Amino acid sequence: MPKNSKVTQREHSSEHVTESVADLLAHEEPVDYKRSILNVTGEAWDKQKDGEEELDAENRPAWNSKLQYILAQIGYSVGLGNVWRFPYLCQKNGGGAYLVPYLVLLIIIGLPLFFLELAVGQRIRRGSIGVWNYICPRLGGIGYASCLVCHVVGLYYNVIIGWSIFYFFKSFQYPLPWSECPIIRNGSIAVVEAECERSSATTYFWYREALDISNSISESGGLNWKMTLCLLVAWSLVGLAMIKGIQSSGKVMYFSSLFPYVVLVCFLVRGLLLRGAVDGIMHMFTPKLDKMLDPQVWREAATQVFFALGLGFGGVIAFSSYNKQDNNCHFDATLVSFINFFTSVLATLVVFAVLGFKANIMNEKCVVENAEKILGYLNTNVLSHDLIPPHVNFSHLTAKDYNEMYRVIMTVKEGHFKELGLDACLLEDELDKSVQGTGLAFIAFTEAMTHFPASPFWSVMFFLMLINLGLGSMIGTMSGITTPIIDTFKVRKEVFTVGCCIFAFVVGLIFVQRSGNYFVTMFDDYSATLPLTVVVILENIAVAWIYGTKKFMQELTEMLGFRPYQFYYYTWKYVSPICMAVLMTASIIQLGVSPPGYSAWIREEAAEKFLFYPAWAMAVLISLIILASLPLPLVFILRQFHLVSDGSNTLSVTYKKGRMMKDISNLEDNDETRFILSKVPSETPSPMPTHRSYLGPGSNSPMEMSSVPNGRYGSGYLMASTPESEL
Repeated sequence: MPKNSKVTQREHSSEHVTESVADLLAHEEPVDYKRSILNVTGEAWDKQKDGEEELDAENRPAWNSKLQYILAQIGYSVGLGNVWRFPYLCQKNGGGAYLVPYLVLLIIIGLPLFFLELAVGQRIRRGSIGVWNYICPRLGGIGYASCLVCHVVGLYYNVIIGWSIFYFFKSFQYPLPWSECPIIRNGSIAVVEAECERSSATTYFWYREALDISNSISESGGLNWKMTLCLLVAWSLVGLAMIKGIQSSGKVMYFSSLFPYVVLVCFLVRGLLLRGAVDGIMHMFTPKLDKMLDPQVWREAATQVFFALGLGFGGVIAFSSYNKQDNNCHFDATLVSFINFFTSVLATLVVFAVLGFKANIMNEKCVVENAEKILGYLNTNVLSHDLIPPHVNFSHLTAKDYNEMYRVIMTVKEGHFKELGLDACLLEDELDKSVQGTGLAFIAFTEAMTHFPASPFWSVMFFLMLINLGLGSMIGTMSGITTPIIDTFKVRKEVFTVGCCIFAFVVGLIFVQRSGNYFVTMFDDYSATLPLTVVVILENIAVAWIYGTKKFMQELTEMLGFRPYQFYYYTWKYVSPICMAVLMTASIIQLGVSPPGYSAWIREEAAEKFLFYPAWAMAVLISLIILASLPLPLVFILRQFHLVSDGSNTLSVTYKKGRMMKDISNLEDNDETRFILSKVPSETPSPMPTHRSYLGPGSNSPMEMSSVPNGRYGSGYLMASTPESEL
């Protein structure tokens, strides 16, 4: 003991020396009471296990920089949906008017829930399983449900990356292979492929050359070997990016998160220089204000906000768990949320600049074809030359001249007009043709790029962008699986990651058979929506109503160094749960009103046809939803009836580096004091000043007691609320 301590002074002096518990403890060596007779857990001390837990808490991987972390969150949240889902919803739901409900719902649902997930991950420093076991053990099934949903989504999402890889490699040739219909030669006779002639070159290439699709989901058709190889490449890329955890995936994010923005800006500049680009953008952002009163618009906006930020998957929690506890996660949540929004707007500008150009090309083609019909009718005297305005020149016919001629003919030949088979050729009709998802990326956009100068270059850039967008989202999705499993079960990171990728590839072969596209559609439409909505509602309830909003706000204040706005208190406690419950109800009603179905490509008709899922497919669909949701009631029942331990009956107290740390779940405040002091609280005078933040009635607060710093050591008790070991 130091010579200047009060205990030493007492031994060498006859004078009275005033002592305090803080003075004594300031000079004590760190003692772990798991290893002593004061171990109140009743558990035998396992030196090896205890050492591993301490190392795990202290040596948890961390981001190399704040920029790397932000890019990882952006790469995860900004995905393929921003490029091919948001523009479609914007066009379908009122153009510029759709941005209003989307922005409102982003602020009252998206931002608060995104902030909540970032905060709990950073505070507890565990994956989704550990986080929800700590906050509310009976709702620990939330973490397991998130993992299952990530598995399901990852299975089909990586198939889309595989499709992009296929198109990427096919882009290194001129002309692009989807620019013209293939010619079939039979001896000296050459004919255009009938299926291609009745549809279009890009549509034929997508359905026949790429997917070699069957006529329905019931017709398997065997594996498509080209797509099987592409899927293998896709899983290899994901495995290599994830093999070392954030040490490897963090470096990948520098490219995969930034490169899409370079491509989008290049496409926007190029698109604005194309003829007709302004028509597309004006059509896009012309607001249809009446749409804002449609509840369906708000439902679709809420769903898009929900999935755009990756809520409920566990990836957000996993990424934030590698942060330092004093990181400003509120700033991160705001920044990433609005970058996501502006990325969607940027992608919409690009898409409709290009589609405006394509619409002008298709409209000109329509004018030429119908002008030839009119010339034929004039030559056969079906139509009189008097019907043609004198200023019209068929060799340089404009869309305006054709529309004028069309109206005159329609007025004069009103009774027999339909028999002429003339089309109106309106630019607005072309722009109103809604395309989304694979139809936008692999048909509409690829067709537009065939008209670009240096089209292979732009095609390579576009599909490389899709690969990077998908890879960023897949890294986040896989982190939602690997981080909680590795944290909870202490498996080897490399072995588990490789095993997970191999398993996913084998199961994912269902998506690369000839009917695989229909399975992708089914999984994308139905497998994740309902389970994830339930997961996020329970996350919100667990934090706001069970853990306690006041308590959570107080802990955020201590963690961030400032108190978050009261706006979050009310959104977490009331607004977000109600909005999410309404969204879940609307989704269930939508499923009931619109029987599940899919668009099948019928080879003989060279056209899409809507088909309902067969009974066995419906059984698979329902099983997927039940499987993803099963951990929620299962874990609740097991822990409610004490069939498995929830960690609430254990209390471990340790001294470590000047701190006393405690893991406690469901003990009352009085029980805490009784365990520590072995007395009734009212009868126990505290030997030191005690500070306890007011956390609201009924809250099971972690206890914080600090002695007055003595100026030299500044030591004292601190009951840390962050668990040192997994519950």
